[in-house]
Amino acid sequence: MEELDILIVGGGPIGIACGLEAKKKGLSYLILEKGPIVNSLYNYPTNMQFFSSSEKLEIDEIPFISKEAKPNRSEALEYYRRITTSNKLNINLFEKVNSVIKNENIFDIKTNKNTYKAKNVVVATGFYDIPKTLNIKGEDLEKVSHYYNDPHFYAGQKVAIIGASNSAIDAALECYRKGAEVTLIIRGEEVGQRVKYWVRPDIINRIEEGSINAFYNSEVIEIKDTEIKIKTPKGIETLQNDFVLALTGYKPNFSFLQSMGIELSQDEQKIPVYNDETMQTNVEGIYLAGVICGGMETHKWFIENSRIHAKMIVKNILEK
Repeated sequence: MEELDILIVGGGPIGIACGLEAKKKGLSYLILEKGPIVNSLYNYPTNMQFFSSSEKLEIDEIPFISKEAKPNRSEALEYYRRITTSNKLNINLFEKVNSVIKNENIFDIKTNKNTYKAKNVVVATGFYDIPKTLNIKGEDLEKVSHYYNDPHFYAGQKVAIIGASNSAIDAALECYRKGAEVTLIIRGEEVGQRVKYWVRPDIINRIEEGSINAFYNSEVIEIKDTEIKIKTPKGIETLQNDFVLALTGYKPNFSFLQSMGIELSQDEQKIPVYNDETMQTNVEGIYLAGVICGGMETHKWFIENSRIHAKMIVKNILEK
């Protein structure tokens, strides 16, 4: 079996950037992605528009041309797909990594389809696969989802949306404009400050005019087939309800990191241990790239500020 110089876990924008850099430097590499190309972006809402402008989403200085300054999901999917295919990157899709075990100086990688050997492993898996759960009664009902796709599905329905970040606010506005009766349940006292600056005034105005109902300093405590119970500053409220979108955020696969021997900080943030100059973890030969580096601080790393990880990692590997 060929020993790869680098095996890259995750075929998102940063995983692709790592593959491009490895190829340019003449290293043997393979990208393994458990879904389609840029799987996380594919699972974003259909109408999602990025906060970042197109040039900040570029990798390897390959121009990203979009109709507007801030591209949408479909434009990003096309951009990263064309980079992958035109550069003939070595990538296996719909292949999930199950284990990474170090034997002396070589890593044995097992997937749902094959086994591999590699001298180095780059983990660029993001954080979009595991939702933060509410841990309340009724969360497992079919009407509850931690992901949002298309507003048409909710037309004419009573929809409760839990959260105050971009995903929750986008969903609230889109569903409202497709005829849903929308209620926002927000744990804090206001709409999140990180909400896109051109969207935040829109949602505030819709709430103030009564088009969208909002409960602040509140939380859902139970979900039933036809209603939900909300704990508010004024007491318990019971609302008629058809669907619940619990858009409360996501978290990295910490158990996967720990299974490889990567240490995490001993606090709520669970930040993986790595050298911020080389991106190498406490396990020699395993590197981190992209948003996975932030642990639960999922707003710390983005495509635009983690693109540099690819060059840092490959440089360190070549210097060994």
